[in-house]
Amino acid sequence: MSESSLYFVSYSEEETIAIARSIAETWKGDEIAFLYGELGSGKTVFARGLAAGLGVKDINEVCSPSFTLVNIYYGRCPIFHIDLFRLERQEEILDLGWEDWLGQGVVIVEWAEKIAFDPGLPFYQVEIKIGEKGERKIQLSLKSA
Repeated sequence: MSESSLYFVSYSEEETIAIARSIAETWKGDEIAFLYGELGSGKTVFARGLAAGLGVKDINEVCSPSFTLVNIYYGRCPIFHIDLFRLERQEEILDLGWEDWLGQGVVIVEWAEKIAFDPGLPFYQVEIKIGEKGERKIQLSLKSA
């Protein structure tokens, strides 16, 4: 598997949104983004920025789908925003049927560390870490087979 990475540092939610927006503005509309990071690190904020870059008009509607498990937004393509935080077993995750959305729009998965699934397609891995001064250290890696 080959990989290339970019690194960013964000000092505010607005900066995180701007970083993610600039990334998603270049996307075709069939990308996969796996988001990793501890609770409160900014995964949903990053997803909000991706949605902005994909043409979602009101990004304040983009919220964590922790209880609904999946939220769907529409910009220039469908955006399937999935949150695996509350799921414990691999079967529960697979029961979502999220593989069916691959190629139908952008798939964003929060708490991606809970899934052991190789989509067989290139995907973005976004790791967000909280720095000593509260800044967010963001690593964006494009992984391809």
